[in-house]
Amino acid sequence: MEHAFWNPTDEAARVLEVITPGGLETSFEEVGEILAAHEPDLTRLGELPARYGMDMDRTSIPRLAAEHGLRLE
Repeated sequence: MEHAFWNPTDEAARVLEVITPGGLETSFEEVGEILAAHEPDLTRLGELPARYGMDMDRTSIPRLAAEHGLRLE
């Protein structure tokens, strides 16, 4: 199932997501650290799905952005 998160406003937002069993929460922390960097390490970002047993289809990002009027920055 495809899904994504974004904040359509300029206001700060928080998300509470519950995933069981535990362990995947650290992947979100790592994504946040990578994306917060001045120049995100895309190689490191690309390594995360395999490490956490996820399948990430990054090719869907432009289509989802277009469908929902999102800006990719």
